[in-house]
Amino acid sequence: MNAYTAARQAYAESSVLTAPPGRLVVMLYDGAIRSLRQSAAALRAGDRERCRARMRSAEAIIDELNSSLDVSYGELPAALRSIYFFCKRHLIAATLNADADAIDTVARLLSELREAWEQVAAGEPASA
Repeated sequence: MNAYTAARQAYAESSVLTAPPGRLVVMLYDGAIRSLRQSAAALRAGDRERCRARMRSAEAIIDELNSSLDVSYGELPAALRSIYFFCKRHLIAATLNADADAIDTVARLLSELREAWEQVAAGEPASA
């Protein structure tokens, strides 16, 4: 590992460890969206192995977002859970049908949610 890579990893780790909760959610969305875009691009390029690897990464993030929901807070967490289940079903179908456009649809949906979380995170106090 070169010095640049090590420094970049240290910065990323520090960012995660010091981020307030809303910002962490935004970071998760960013990772899922990036992985989905890479997955769709790989599928279009005929690289099914890379497509599947990037899809697994996005699915793991969606699973993490879903598992972190506290449904005791009412309708919003329940609605988010439904959206995450929709995303997972849509990605399974996209994989079975080799449908890059369906992957893009999920990426757009997550992008809209990300924007909403970005507004929530903007109102959080900075961590010390």
